[in-house]
Order: sequence, then structure tokens, then C-alpha cells
Amino acid sequence: MQCLQLRLLLVGVCGLYVGTGLSDSVPAENVHLLSSEGHKVILNLGQKVLPRDCHTLWASSGGQARDGVYLIQPGPSPIVVYCAMQEGGWTVVQHITVNSSVNFDQTWEEYKKGFGLVTDNHWLGNEYMHQLTRGASRFKLGIKLVDKDAVTKFGEYDPVLVEGEESQYRLRLGLYEGSAGDALTQDTENYLHDNQKFTTRDRDNDNYFQNCAKLEFQGVAGGGWWYDACAGANLNRRNVIYWQKDCNKEHLCKYAWMMVKPSELVKVIRTGNCNRDEL
Repeated sequence: MQCLQLRLLLVGVCGLYVGTGLSDSVPAENVHLLSSEGHKVILNLGQKVLPRDCHTLWASSGGQARDGVYLIQPGPSPIVVYCAMQEGGWTVVQHITVNSSVNFDQTWEEYKKGFGLVTDNHWLGNEYMHQLTRGASRFKLGIKLVDKDAVTKFGEYDPVLVEGEESQYRLRLGLYEGSAGDALTQDTENYLHDNQKFTTRDRDNDNYFQNCAKLEFQGVAGGGWWYDACAGANLNRRNVIYWQKDCNKEHLCKYAWMMVKPSELVKVIRTGNCNRDEL
């Protein structure tokens, strides 16, 4: 009887310990993108009504919100993201450091749900990129590159849409402007990433006779990307960040970011029932 009581006590203690883990203290679907102490760095933990993206938080703070980890809800469930508030409320969807310890040679499922840490090198997840960019609001994609001499270049594609998994997370991009070259929609290297499906090492959707995600450079595979045949840009190869002439093995870049936020432009819906456009 004493042994049974002791066993029940231990089960109760273990259950209490498990019940107070990170997954319970942070109501986020992608809690795996936080460290074990990650709940301590979430800046809006406990907020009752979550914003759809970082820009909403930035705007509601009058532009005073600080960079960091926040909870947002672009889809059915909350997720954790890193918000680049000082740059205008961008939601970071990718960050890589050359020779990163995070392995970007991952499977379809891992690219779908994300990997790494939102406070460091990571891929937020194709499903969450889809949730962020779909819907009535128009979003744009920001690319930030920093080379070995600390020269920073930036570019924007407006609009951006990552389609759903049924379309293999196809990338749709609009007009480009910025100080970096257009490596995604301008076919200067005979590669066009716009309108391409996503490819990983275990799901080949590219236009090459081999799987571009498996091709190695200096022993490192390409990683998941919207390949053509194969790449004029690839920000998921961790030994060389590649962005045509701005970042390559001759002109090394140290850091890259991909970010999204609402466009200043409106989406025009044309109807057949009236003589004017409805916004």
C-alpha cells in the first residue's frame, strides 16, 4: 500500500512537471522555434487579442515597439516570430549566418513547420509564410543582405504570395525595387525563381534533371528553395549565401534576412456589377 501511494505521488509530481513545460507556458504552434527558456523573451506573452503580423504591433505602438520575439496569429493558431520593429515592423521569416550551425538541409515537413530558433538562424516555415501572405491584405517581401565589409543592401518585392501546400508552396512575386540586384524575378542568370514550387531534399519540384536541393558546394547541400534549374539566388545554403552578384563565393556575405509586411499599396478587386473599382 505504501509503495502504491509512493508510486502515485511520483506520477503526480512528474505530471505536474510535464504540465509546466514550455509548450504549456507558450500557446504557440511553433514552440519548437524557442529555446527552453524562450518564453522569457516573448514581449507580448499574455496579450489576449493577438495581431496578425508584426506590423500591426508596430503601428499600434506608434512605431515605438522594440525588436524581439512576439506572438502573432496569421492563421488558426498563434505562432512565435521575430519582429524587426526598428525597420518598420517586418515579420522575419528567415535568417541565416554564413557557416551557420543550423542545418538548412532539411526535409519537406521541417521546411513546412520551420526549424532553428527565431532569436537566431531559422526558417519560420512555409505554412506560416503562406498564412502571412494570403488573404485580402497585400504583403511584400523584404530581402536584407550584409557582406563581409558590413555593407548592407536591401530589396523589396511587392506583392508577395506563398501559395498553399496543395500548390507546393509556389512563390508569386510582384515588382522589385532596392539597392541589391533582383535575383528572383529578373532572368539575368537564366534562372527565374518567381512562380516556382518549393523543393527539398525529399521532394523534387524543380526544373533540373537532378534535385537542386541535393547538389553540394564544398560538401554542403543546397537546402530547400524555390529552385528553377537551379538557382540565381539561394539564401538557404549555409556555407555560401548566394544572391547573384551581391553575394557569392567571390563576394562573401555574412548575413541574410527574409521578411514580410503589409504593402502600402491596396489590392484592387474588379467587379462586374458596377462601373468603378472596389478597394
